[in-house]
Amino acid sequence: MPVTRFPPFAVSAASAVLARPRHPASKRRRALAVAVGALALWGTAAAWAVEPIKIGLVTALSGQSALAGESITRGISVAIDEINAKGGLLGGRPLALVRRDDEGNPAKGAAAARELIHREKVAVLFGGLDTPVATAIVPLINQAGTPFMVPWAAGTPITRNGATPNYAFRVSAVDEIVDVAMLNYAQATFAAKKPGMILVNNPWGESNEKGLRAAMTAKGVPLAGVEKFEANDVDVVPQLTRLKAAGADALFMVGNVGPSAQVVKSLDRMGWQVPVVSHWGPAGGRFTELAGANAKNVHFVQTYSFFGAATPVRERVVQALMAKYPDIKGPENITPAVGVANAYDAMQLSALAIAAAGSTEGAAVREGFLKIDRYEGLIKTYVRPFNEGNHDALSDQDYVWAQFIGDRILPVATAK
Repeated sequence: MPVTRFPPFAVSAASAVLARPRHPASKRRRALAVAVGALALWGTAAAWAVEPIKIGLVTALSGQSALAGESITRGISVAIDEINAKGGLLGGRPLALVRRDDEGNPAKGAAAARELIHREKVAVLFGGLDTPVATAIVPLINQAGTPFMVPWAAGTPITRNGATPNYAFRVSAVDEIVDVAMLNYAQATFAAKKPGMILVNNPWGESNEKGLRAAMTAKGVPLAGVEKFEANDVDVVPQLTRLKAAGADALFMVGNVGPSAQVVKSLDRMGWQVPVVSHWGPAGGRFTELAGANAKNVHFVQTYSFFGAATPVRERVVQALMAKYPDIKGPENITPAVGVANAYDAMQLSALAIAAAGSTEGAAVREGFLKIDRYEGLIKTYVRPFNEGNHDALSDQDYVWAQFIGDRILPVATAK
């Protein structure tokens, strides 16, 4: 039978209790104290014996996209609370979230990822709010053999990175699929015949330019032109002027909160009222505050809305969020919804992968993702969500089109 060894300070404390002078009037109290102390020490020893399973998160926790980083944190945290309340994983080990701020900077994201992989020994690394950050992390996780779960960044090469074995998985949108959806939406909603592109000049913009060009070529849709902007640009009137002169009747926009807001403000200065069909960058932070009144004119893709049909999982998650975070009074305060929803489902799927692996060893957890059969999630019911040829759990059937109404992100069909 194994012997429980208490730390020296604990043994000393117990000995001190036993060594106190005896007094008839205090015998009963002393016996009770000894019993309580022994139970406390036993509980402490048991807690020390159960090592937590660390889940890493690298995301923007400061700057213009901090709201999105917080939404990812909340989705993961609520899922972890549920899993721990059910007894944890691998025989009672609790999950523990370890976060690092990448500030939207690829170099800082890579450094944070190395720390979480090699020093913290995380079982699964979550990250990649920004595609350039996720792209910088991918080679590190494939080299280390640590599963990488992406709950936001949509760059196609993140999961389709050519590595064998490939350790990157995603519960989020995928650029080349979103690009087809953007074209279809612009044609169906705005009768667009000659769209133009206004894209951030980084790997995310490049990923979408490639996908949009392919989608338009496949349907024989002419392109008015492609214009780029830098993430810190405060005026894009020259680029937009060229697109207007080329006859663009709709704009495909790809950029995060700040630069997307500058596109809207530049359109205002020009007095050009043109439909804007966007990737989901505007949803990541203070878009309405930065863009002004015409923020509502931008239609963008989402993977989930808490204003959709009620399901038992949705009700459970909403109640958990309201109980855990005082600023959430209802679905209207859960924003950006995609960060919460994607991260919640991604954490639950990661837990299933760890359970299927029977360990936290990277290669086994990777195989665990491929063994997941079915999961009743928040966004949808997942059936065999991952296989060797596809590490993306969501498809074009899981997209929702939304816009800002005030500070709320609402599906276009229900926006009032």
